[in-house]
Amino acid sequence: MKDFSFYFGLGWHHIISWNALDHILFIIALAAIYTLQEWKKVLILVTAFTVGHSITLALTVFDIIRFSNEWVEFLIPCTIVITSITNLFQHRFTNKSLRLNYYLALFFGLIHGMGFANSIRFILAKDQQIGVSLSAFNIGLEVGQIIVVMIILSIAYTIFTVIKVNRREWVLFLSSMVLALALEMTIARFPN
Repeated sequence: MKDFSFYFGLGWHHIISWNALDHILFIIALAAIYTLQEWKKVLILVTAFTVGHSITLALTVFDIIRFSNEWVEFLIPCTIVITSITNLFQHRFTNKSLRLNYYLALFFGLIHGMGFANSIRFILAKDQQIGVSLSAFNIGLEVGQIIVVMIILSIAYTIFTVIKVNRREWVLFLSSMVLALALEMTIARFPN
C-alpha cells in the first residue's frame, strides 16, 4: 500500500503542480469546448489522454522505446498549440465535430507520456511490482486531470449562466489564452 500511495502521489503531482503547467494547459485546451452537461464526454476524453500517456510510459519503462528529452519537451507545447488552434475553428459543437478531440487526446497523450517517462523510468525500473506502480501512477494522474476538468467545466458553467457569455466566445477566449502561453513555451523549448 505504501508503494501505491507513493506512485499515486507521483501521478497526482505530475498534473497538479506548477511544474505541470504544460499538462494543465493541454487539459484546459481539451476541455475548453465542452460544457458541464457534457462531463461524461470529457471524462472519456481525459481517459483517452491517460491511455496514450500510459502506453508510452510503459514502453519507456520497459526500455522498448526512447526519445530525446529535448525534442519531447518541445513537442509537448506543440500539442497544446495544435489543440488550441483546432478549438478556434470549432463552430458547431455537435458529437461529430467534437470527435476529433478523442483522437487528439489519445495521440497527444503518447507524446506527453514520453515527457515524464524519461524521469520515472529509473524509479520504476527498480520496482518489483511494476504493474501496481504504473497503475497507481495512472490513477493519480487521472484523478488530478478530472479535478482540473471539473474546475474548468464549473467556471464555464458560471460564465454561461451568470455572465451570459455564449459558448463560442468562451472557447475563443480560453483557447486563445492557452494558445498564447503554449506558443511562448514552444519557442522557449525549441531544440538547439
